[in-house]
Amino acid sequence: MKTKSVMLSVALSMVCLAASNAEACTTTIVTKGASADGSAYVTHSNDSFSSDPSIVYVPAKDHPAGAMRKVYPSAIAWDDLPEYECYSNPRLVAPERAEAYAYPGKKQTKPMGEIPQVAHTYAYIDSDYAVMNEHGLMLGECTNNSLHLEYLEPKEGRGIFYASELGRVALERCRTAREAVQLMGGLIDKYGLWGTGETLLVADREEGWVLEMQPTPTGKGGFWIAQRVPDGEFFVAANQFRIRAIKPGSPDQIFNPQLPDMLKKAGWAAYDKKGNLDWVRSMKAAEDFHPYFALRRVWRALSLVAPSSKLPAKVKNWDTEAYPFSVRPDHPLTLAEIMDLHRDAYEGTPFDRRKGENAGPFALPYRYGKTKWERSITSSNIAYTWIAQVKDSLPQPIFWLAMSAPAESTYVPLAVAPLPEAYAKNDRTKYDPAKAWWISQQVTTLTKGYYSAMVPKVLETARKGEQRSMELVTSASGQSKEEFAQTLRGNADRVLTDWRELYGKLLAEHDGGHGLEYDKAFQPKADKVLKY
Repeated sequence: MKTKSVMLSVALSMVCLAASNAEACTTTIVTKGASADGSAYVTHSNDSFSSDPSIVYVPAKDHPAGAMRKVYPSAIAWDDLPEYECYSNPRLVAPERAEAYAYPGKKQTKPMGEIPQVAHTYAYIDSDYAVMNEHGLMLGECTNNSLHLEYLEPKEGRGIFYASELGRVALERCRTAREAVQLMGGLIDKYGLWGTGETLLVADREEGWVLEMQPTPTGKGGFWIAQRVPDGEFFVAANQFRIRAIKPGSPDQIFNPQLPDMLKKAGWAAYDKKGNLDWVRSMKAAEDFHPYFALRRVWRALSLVAPSSKLPAKVKNWDTEAYPFSVRPDHPLTLAEIMDLHRDAYEGTPFDRRKGENAGPFALPYRYGKTKWERSITSSNIAYTWIAQVKDSLPQPIFWLAMSAPAESTYVPLAVAPLPEAYAKNDRTKYDPAKAWWISQQVTTLTKGYYSAMVPKVLETARKGEQRSMELVTSASGQSKEEFAQTLRGNADRVLTDWRELYGKLLAEHDGGHGLEYDKAFQPKADKVLKY
């Protein structure tokens, strides 16, 4: 049982997080030994109704001696910051960083501070969070709750870094995951954190690391720790810290040596049953909104890839030790299986989101309104999902991008290179039929209205297109980097054309609801809110 004081803290946290832009994300690492084709993967769903869906190529650059790098704020951390000219859409106005961040007529975003620039920065793909760079360094992200400190607002004298800018600096300067973890940890120690608790997944061809961070109450420095995902295993995070015992001297962990003393000094130190300093408990990393907002997704993802683990769907508390840090899949995971994991709504389980009166006559897995429903991996508020992939046989690193929720969309492969114009400067507040966000959103929105009747055809079209794209990636593996990038740009344009046509076909075939039948199979009982 929770004490009254803890219950009050949970209630206050719910009220605070309701204002946050970073509403929820699910992110995974598939190490190369866990994949069917020897690729390493990092996935991330960017889940926010106010997210900027623009995908930006930031080119490699040389910088003069003595140059400084601006560190910008981010509205995705919590909310708009007018004092910094920082808003959700567009996320950044900074033409010096990339052409796609130039918005004539808009005021430039004001930096929170500066750090010394390096002589050369690498090319990378950027979004609300950094995606991957030209050397195959990949990132994923999710925002985490802490009852100690839900959100530290940016102020003079506090830290200048939020996770989004940390990831960008890492992609600009690093080739390996270990190097990136060490760099970001050093930046936290020196320049400090603001914002929310965060997880950044950091991986390259050989290693995958989980970096978790939390601002200090003063904004000086920050609490952070990283743990390696063993090769051959799969990791998932879903808005809750996942690292448990802090192990000084372990080759599989990296953290500030002062971390244990910092936690004790702050009065946050908490321990597991074996007497180890426990990161999750020290952070008071309780779930957001209501039970199973985070843990159910962790259970589902781990159970999908390793059903033999027979993990319990119900646990007693947010700090349960029932779910392992990572698992070895029952079989090597294919790219198609990784894609479908992000489409999951607990189908075939007692928690199937398509069932119950709240699913409506068309078995919609999503919920709307002020009530904070239990979350599934797929969500109504997903702006985009990426699957970053590194494989030695490919001419260069690629990422598979699904605009909007992938359960009603399709994944398109793109290289770390200039992108089709359809992906830059997507404004979700103004309809533009030439932009990838709106091309995808048309199908997604229509499908959500008549879900069970339309989603089978949408997914059939999506998977056929994804299979063609996979075959194209394989057949183009002998091309040069430039040829390969151009091949993928051409393919992306064709997929967007196909998706425009699909929208038209769905409208024509079901004009006014013609031919649509609601799904009686999914109307047995109303949803019930599960409690610990």
